[in-house]
Amino acid sequence: MYLTDRSAPAGADTDQGRRRGLRPGVAPVVLVLGTVSLITDISSEMVTAVLPLYLVSTLGFSPLAFGTLDGVYNGVSALVQLTGGHLADRIRNHKLLAGLGYGLSALCKPLLLLVSSIGALGTVLALDRTGKGLRTAPRDAMISLSTPSGKQGRAFGVHRAMDTTGAMLGPLAAFLILSAAADGYDAVFGVSACVAVLGVVVLVLFVPGRRQGGTDGLVPGGRQRTEAEEEPGTTARSPVRVREALALLRLPRLRALAGCAALLGLTTVSDAFVYLLLQRRAGIGEQWFTLLPLGTAVVFLLLAVPVGALADRVGRHAVFLAGHGALLTGYALLLWAPATPALPFLVLALHGVFYAATDGVLPAALADIVPEHLRASGLAIVGTSQALARFCCSLAFGAAWTVWGDGPALAASAIGLLCCAAVASRVLRPGHGTA
Repeated sequence: MYLTDRSAPAGADTDQGRRRGLRPGVAPVVLVLGTVSLITDISSEMVTAVLPLYLVSTLGFSPLAFGTLDGVYNGVSALVQLTGGHLADRIRNHKLLAGLGYGLSALCKPLLLLVSSIGALGTVLALDRTGKGLRTAPRDAMISLSTPSGKQGRAFGVHRAMDTTGAMLGPLAAFLILSAAADGYDAVFGVSACVAVLGVVVLVLFVPGRRQGGTDGLVPGGRQRTEAEEEPGTTARSPVRVREALALLRLPRLRALAGCAALLGLTTVSDAFVYLLLQRRAGIGEQWFTLLPLGTAVVFLLLAVPVGALADRVGRHAVFLAGHGALLTGYALLLWAPATPALPFLVLALHGVFYAATDGVLPAALADIVPEHLRASGLAIVGTSQALARFCCSLAFGAAWTVWGDGPALAASAIGLLCCAAVASRVLRPGHGTA
């Protein structure tokens, strides 16, 4: 609850305090970007929910082939993140780069109706992930730059909660379309394309644009920077060079965070494999497969904001590591728990806790490390290190499943995650030069 400060001097601006009583300390731009992500995630998750079953059961892809495509799906995004982050900082227009990324992904959705070979599918998925790579760092930079340092976790939690609402509605929409349409997969891909276009329209119309000399013209609070608030020297700032962005790696705290994100990503099995393993382990019928991501999304939605606020209070590194502990517990249940009716609910709940404790907390941890004019580049460096590691994990896990079977492959990942988490806890602990 916000209380009026009776000691405020006469003439002080108390309107901002009144506005805070109506909103949970989140900038308007965060809410608009959350709406864009919500709409876009409905589109993306409609495809993601059906893609594993479509490729493995309908097109007859092997786990290795699916792992290769899933790796491409994540790996291309990782590589492009660096380009998107650097270009957004260089031209100082985060909205433009984010819009290009959202637009490219929207264009790729209808192409899924036309392709069926692994090469063509790989190309379309690579283009779609190129769009995601272009937009991720600029979008997160807009959130970070419009939010005070002490509320970064909460702001990213609100955004991720809205994003996850789309992730929850997407699989549900795919399930309903598959149940009602004769050509179910084609209908899912077509509706997904239309929804993606709507997300681009909202971004173009409602996200604030750049003002000359400022970083998208935004200050903490999400409003446009006034002339009186322009930082001295911003109009004369030269474009960010690649050398300047790469120099961020000299920051010990950023190197530690990027290294730990990559290390843990090497043993983080992709969502699609988790759902395929759960379906086989619990004996879930194919008609219910598209609802599995819904369980993860519900838990993520419920916990994203409170866990983000908790990270602001107790430390973002600790919460980030605790999220990987929840994931490790989920792996253990898939390996050794009996196939009871409760198993899917427990695994999906732990999967949702993992995302609530990591997805928004990791970029929030960068707020006090990276300068404002390089914020998108810093976010891209850490995000790329994590995504490239997950790309390698998808390839390795798909190969291990094909050669050894799903159980030994998951056991190897669980042992690796335990070891990597132990190393990361030492590197990120307070007093190790990274706190």
